[in-house]
Amino acid sequence: MHKCPSLISMMTQLIANPSISCSQAEWDQSNKGVISLLESWLSPLGFHCEILPLPDQHNKFNLVATIGSGEGGLVLSGHTDTVPYDQGKWQSDPFKLAERDNKLFGLGSCDMKGFFAIVIDTVSKMDLQNLKQPLIILATADEESSMSGARALAAQGKVKARYALIGEPTKLTPIYAHKGIMMERIQVTGQSGHSSNPALGTNALDAMHDVMSELITYRANLKKRFQDASFVIDYPTMNFGCIHGGDNPNRICGRCEIEFDLRALPGMSNQSLMGEISSLLPSIEAKTGTRIQLTSLFPDIPSFSTPIDSDIINACEKLTQKTAETVAFATEGPFLNQMGMQTLILGPGSIDQAHQPNEYMALDQIRPMQHIIESLIGRYCLNDTAEFSPMPLTTGDLL
Repeated sequence: MHKCPSLISMMTQLIANPSISCSQAEWDQSNKGVISLLESWLSPLGFHCEILPLPDQHNKFNLVATIGSGEGGLVLSGHTDTVPYDQGKWQSDPFKLAERDNKLFGLGSCDMKGFFAIVIDTVSKMDLQNLKQPLIILATADEESSMSGARALAAQGKVKARYALIGEPTKLTPIYAHKGIMMERIQVTGQSGHSSNPALGTNALDAMHDVMSELITYRANLKKRFQDASFVIDYPTMNFGCIHGGDNPNRICGRCEIEFDLRALPGMSNQSLMGEISSLLPSIEAKTGTRIQLTSLFPDIPSFSTPIDSDIINACEKLTQKTAETVAFATEGPFLNQMGMQTLILGPGSIDQAHQPNEYMALDQIRPMQHIIESLIGRYCLNDTAEFSPMPLTTGDLL
């Protein structure tokens, strides 16, 4: 059997390859280096690797690595990009893996390059010669910005399996649902003029006051209409994040815009919400004599929910001895569900460390995650019906 680099060596190399995705062009980078590393380790293990450039971003790539065949099987999925980092706030180089206090520090250590190192180290030690169903390792681009990698795969219908695990950092707690997210802008265009005579213009700020009043009423109605007790915040939320308008106190404001997010519960349609918000605006336009436009800041992310009685959720509850929960942050889960897979979010590390200076993966999360991966591959790819054993609690010889 081909010998892979050690888990620590793989993690070191992945973190040393910057792959920041960001809406700001000066930060945004290709993920090709990370994809190439993963392919170089998976191909010798017998995986058939497809490197797929994104249709609209030819410097960004997805990787679909498959071994075995069949109608069922398991996907182990993660994203290859990271967020930007705060220069000067790290105690060590964010692109050099550092071990201290039983933690592995580096940009992407838990979110989520470390997951790939754990997966590949695990499968390299398993006998995959007699797979009854396929095992697919999926590595996506741009999760941290547009989720365009997962969107492209869903549009292409590229990945076929019955079950999927996304290794986002959840402290090894199974996650079966999260809210969707929309980020929108409403722009009001009036007519500037000298403030000494209001008749000389049409004040966009005055009209925006009416827009916000309607949105506040709409937000309250959403809270009454929709609840889900499985979420800590059990109703859809709308946050007014920023507002900009005008340029001087003695000029009638000719333009004003507000940006807000809306987080919908599972079962709610983002498109329906957009339609309802759009329907509030024409009457304000007519009353104020302004032009009002509603636009999306980026494509929406649907809410995510896998039925709580799904086999993969039951399996991971037994493996972890934890009850499946919901979370507030968004993942690629809805796009994998769109491809027909029962999908679960479960991974090592904590979301509290993600997107922070000195991001780390705790060493005591690694062996338990490997046990989960081995068990799920046994169940869904090898048709092993043996009862699950508890997760090991030791770190073992990782370093």
